[in-house]
Amino acid sequence: MRYTTLISATELQGLLREHKPVMIFDCSFDLAQPAQGDAQFEQLRIAGAVRADLDRHLSAKEAALTHGVGKAAPMAASGGRHPLPQREVFAQWLGRIGFQNDMQAVVYDRQGSSFCVRLWWMLKWAGHEAVAVLDGGLPAWQAIQGPVASGPAAMPTSASQRPFQPGKPLARLVTVEEVRANLNQSSLQTVVDARAPARFRGEVEPLDPVAGHIPGALNRPFGDNFGPDGRFKSPAQLRAEFDALLGGRPPASVVHQCGSGVTATPNLLAMELAGLGRAALYAGSWSEWCSDPTRPVAKG
Repeated sequence: MRYTTLISATELQGLLREHKPVMIFDCSFDLAQPAQGDAQFEQLRIAGAVRADLDRHLSAKEAALTHGVGKAAPMAASGGRHPLPQREVFAQWLGRIGFQNDMQAVVYDRQGSSFCVRLWWMLKWAGHEAVAVLDGGLPAWQAIQGPVASGPAAMPTSASQRPFQPGKPLARLVTVEEVRANLNQSSLQTVVDARAPARFRGEVEPLDPVAGHIPGALNRPFGDNFGPDGRFKSPAQLRAEFDALLGGRPPASVVHQCGSGVTATPNLLAMELAGLGRAALYAGSWSEWCSDPTRPVAKG
């Protein structure tokens, strides 16, 4: 059985007991203190998990530092503070750590699935459907007393002659040019912004130089997808909430964004859980949009 959206802690435990080909990725991260992700990984992780760092592995961060956030650099597939690496670069990293096309990927973090869904989306984008988010993250694993490890972990290497090969993208990446071209055309594009309401309204902006949002965007903070236990809400509840948000706009028109293309992905997964299909991602997000003063900005 392939898991393509969520996997429970007990389901993951079953796969491991059956010695299925599984690779577990720990995506823990802290935007304010980037080194904390590595420290948390060494302190405690699911036994056998591989480190997937937002800055080093899931972003072309050096490209953003060198070229700025406004335009995709040669080694990046998007702009923004956390630009996507090119698919080929991402696939090479997967190959170096021993990930293969016949493996089930399971991703998790300990920040309420704030970061791991980025890797879920990236694997879909690389053509790999068998990837699932551990519902409830590390706390859910600990709750069933799943095996854990601590201390430094050796970088896994593959002796296989079958390195990971990217396939046809299974997720849609939208460029800043496309977003701008389709502004105010609700039948073609409905932008959904996953940032906190105060940031969306432009009342505060702790990370980017300009406050506000893309004109016409709707606001759904990514945390609204989770219950008090840190797990995704039921498909029925998610469906009702997204139906209310969209107000009759076609789900296929939705383009998700946030500050830098990371926390937008839980909204994207939630829509899929709700039976509304796999929407698009504008990975450059607000950090790329606001870097050009000619692009319009809305507040309120």
